[in-house]
Amino acid sequence: MSEVWDVVAATLDEAGCDVVVGLPSDEPGLLDAAQRRSAPAAVAVRDQRAGACAAVGHAVVSGRPAVLALTSGPPFPNALTGLLEGASLCAPVVVVTTRVPASGLGRGGFQEVDQAALAHPIAKAHLLVDDPGRLIWALRRAVHLSVNGRQGVTVVEIADEVLRRPAPRHGPSGPVRRLRASPHAPDVERAAELMAGARRPLVLLGGGARAAGAGRAALTLAERWRAPVMTTAAGRGVIDEGHPLAVGLAGLYLTPPLHQATGEVDVLLAVGTRLEETARMGWPELDAVRLVHVDCDPEAFGVPLEPVQALLGDAALTLAALDERFATRADRNAGNRAKWLDHVARLRQAALDDHATPPPFEQSPVRATLGAVAEVFGDGAVLVQENGLNDLWSYHWPVLSVGARTSVVVPGEQTMMGFGVAAALGAAVAEPDRPTVVLCGDGAVTMSLPALATAAELRLGLVVVVFDNAGHGWPRWLRAQEGAPDELTRFNAVLPWDAITAGLGGTYAAPADDTGLRAALRDARQAAAGGRLAVVTVRPREDDVPVGVRRLFGSPS
Repeated sequence: MSEVWDVVAATLDEAGCDVVVGLPSDEPGLLDAAQRRSAPAAVAVRDQRAGACAAVGHAVVSGRPAVLALTSGPPFPNALTGLLEGASLCAPVVVVTTRVPASGLGRGGFQEVDQAALAHPIAKAHLLVDDPGRLIWALRRAVHLSVNGRQGVTVVEIADEVLRRPAPRHGPSGPVRRLRASPHAPDVERAAELMAGARRPLVLLGGGARAAGAGRAALTLAERWRAPVMTTAAGRGVIDEGHPLAVGLAGLYLTPPLHQATGEVDVLLAVGTRLEETARMGWPELDAVRLVHVDCDPEAFGVPLEPVQALLGDAALTLAALDERFATRADRNAGNRAKWLDHVARLRQAALDDHATPPPFEQSPVRATLGAVAEVFGDGAVLVQENGLNDLWSYHWPVLSVGARTSVVVPGEQTMMGFGVAAALGAAVAEPDRPTVVLCGDGAVTMSLPALATAAELRLGLVVVVFDNAGHGWPRWLRAQEGAPDELTRFNAVLPWDAITAGLGGTYAAPADDTGLRAALRDARQAAAGGRLAVVTVRPREDDVPVGVRRLFGSPS
């Protein structure tokens, strides 16, 4: 059996996978084979849910496919929440799992689970290996499908009988290449013509733009088009948010008064995004906008909105082709677009005036903390975000601005709780020489105790900043808008974070003012540089609710 797993590990390594995440199985398996080889790197976790998130975090930061090692039975469904988030983020993750012996199929075999049925809603492909001759083909095809087209989750299920037969001969070697295609030239011409007719354009960059490394091409085109640039949450990090054309995140995370600009857009160039609901929130005028939609997957087109022109191709190549075709038309309506850009620049400056300078700690502990995180860690950290009530402030540019060298990991459209710390495991393995900072709520970190322990064991040096509102802040605030009871949203048993962190060999701080906050974050960075876990808890004010949430779900005051 070990020889078969050695072949699996070698095949995945050669195909371009450089990490295997998993829980040690009863019998030595893929994780053990990876450890014997030293490549791919073996990352042993304490539960499969965290393992799935760690694989997603690694894939997002590294840009390479990550492997999640599972087995049939509870491990596979236990990992589904993280894989669901990975599918939402279009993270290239290859799941390698096992199947019970054929003699037990349909006859009550121990831990028999229909993994193909479970995987169907989230996986691009499920490949069953019931013959040794299919093993290497299935593994390489799974990697190919995970990285090509719209990236995502693939599953290889290896039958028990294959593991107990002689290992197959070594097959094709070399990395699996990501294929890049340009759109049909007449489609690009039509899109450029639409862009030339625009008076109030906007570029929206999603996770597909980031995966394609399309930031430079996007800014080049936006500068020529005189268009401001927004991102979705998954697209954050594709451009430097300090660029004069950058105006933050769309939808739920849009910072006033920039919502005035989105309401006036006449042509939208959306790149590598499925225009998920959070990106469309508070944007009713979007239905009337002329949409040019760029994506590498034809299934992305026409889901929430029908594009006037769809462009099927790699984001970076498509934007470069668009820029070339638009250049000859750039003078048309240029004066109107220049006035538009001046208008947006004034709104951008108003957002900067209102939110770029952090308020004092006693006024807003959350925004003061985000400002201090930016100051202490600067550009170049790996930033991992969650989706609790208070930490949503971190999505609001310029409360927190992401630089050109910062890597960002966010939950996808599913926004699962507990994603952040677990995803940070994989992110830190991918970038061990950079500080990894997690911004999360106390509800999310409570769900992440196994991941905290793994971070300590692997000496990954995570910095975990916890906005501790003693419960579930998001449902608490929404209930308050309805006058509904909120007792169930409050934690009565408070976890001893100081004792937990100390028990894991880490450092803990709970600053109460600006001076203590900066000192705590500097100490946390130093501890993390030595491989130690660092936890900093901050108590938010009950009324410190992000402006996007207030604008869309309650009083804007």
